[in-house]
Amino acid sequence: MRKKIPLLLSGLAVLILLAVGLYFVPSIHGKIAARLYLLRDTLIYAIHPPKELAFVPTQQGLLATITGEPSDTPTSTPLPTDVATSTPTTTPLPSSDILSNVPFVGQCNRWNYCGPANLAMALQYWGWKGTPDDIATVIKPGENDTSLDFIQRGHSDVNVMPYEMVDYVNDNTPYRALYRYGGDLTLLKRMIAAGFPVITENGLVSRDSFTGNTAWSGHFAFATGYDDSQQTITWQDSYGNLCVGDVSQIYKAGHNVPAKYSDYVGLWRDFDYVFIVVYPADRETDVTAALGPWADPNWAAQHALDMANQDIQTLTGDDLFFAYFNKGTSLVALFRYGEAAQAYDYAYSTVYPSLSNDTHLPFRIMWYQTGPYWAYYYTSRYQDVINLADTNLTNRINPPETLEESIYWRAMAEYQLGQVGAAVADIKKAYYYNKNMQAIQAAMQQWGVSP
Repeated sequence: MRKKIPLLLSGLAVLILLAVGLYFVPSIHGKIAARLYLLRDTLIYAIHPPKELAFVPTQQGLLATITGEPSDTPTSTPLPTDVATSTPTTTPLPSSDILSNVPFVGQCNRWNYCGPANLAMALQYWGWKGTPDDIATVIKPGENDTSLDFIQRGHSDVNVMPYEMVDYVNDNTPYRALYRYGGDLTLLKRMIAAGFPVITENGLVSRDSFTGNTAWSGHFAFATGYDDSQQTITWQDSYGNLCVGDVSQIYKAGHNVPAKYSDYVGLWRDFDYVFIVVYPADRETDVTAALGPWADPNWAAQHALDMANQDIQTLTGDDLFFAYFNKGTSLVALFRYGEAAQAYDYAYSTVYPSLSNDTHLPFRIMWYQTGPYWAYYYTSRYQDVINLADTNLTNRINPPETLEESIYWRAMAEYQLGQVGAAVADIKKAYYYNKNMQAIQAAMQQWGVSP
């Protein structure tokens, strides 16, 4: 028996080495790693429920309405003023329209890649020859560590913002792009009928195979068709169950996926009905005609605010949380920061605590949106900015402390409070996680900080 023990240990060692080797095979790694991280997250959240990590505003008394656009506001290039108020065409829409020659780009073997994947589809539709990796190199560079390969560097970045995607198109390609809040189903159909597919950012409710529980996160979607008779939007799902586990029936993997109007719009609500349109530069007049009043970003933000106020009157549960959050986001877009802060306060202080841990708690929302940072910072609520960032970074357990936007805003608030050492340390950390983020570069230059 003693002679067999070394052989058993050797065999076990070989199996472990073989398993490790297989784990890093690209076609296997994406599926297994995602499941392991999902299992780890499930265990951690079971010990520390998300509600226990919720942000609670403490500085409501400091509210003050501030107007005007701060110098570092990330905005897309506006349309010319002479066409910004054009009205939409009165030609009746066809009852269905499915765009042809739509490319499909998946996001397997990459981390949190729906932004680059969907933007690549939108650009390739018009003939662009690039890849999602070309996009990610600019807007999702990941950790500034040359010892890591490209895929592992990008592991830490969970999301890209709509304005980052728009800026990539406008700054790095011959095409043009814009984003607006407050889209609706009619607008979506009108854009598609005019030949312009639309990227939207939607909620994603997925189910893990270990516990059967569901959880909320965000996901970009590429809408390329509609059918009134079936009441469906046709969209391209870069994620679905291509890579990991089971997902809700709305999010089936692949090319030309149908989703019921009500389901699609209901999940679009989670992101204030934001949408992105990519188009050739010589088609700007056509885009403006199809957009109608949405061509004006201020009108779109006010429309989004009106929609949020209507939703607040009718919705409950986590949908009500999103409605108040959307109200804040729309007000930020209108530079009405004091009112925005009040809306976010109500979402966090009143609605969120009323939700059950059994619902789709939106504790990850600040991974994808930064409106509360704007609202609190520009109403001088610097400690709330820090507290919100701390909460968000604590919730980011895969791994923690890697959301460059949260680290950046914490640095900005620390600097305003005279905590210069902490601010410098944070801005350097933010730069480490996204060296291309212009706001980070600007703060470092202003403070005289080198990487």
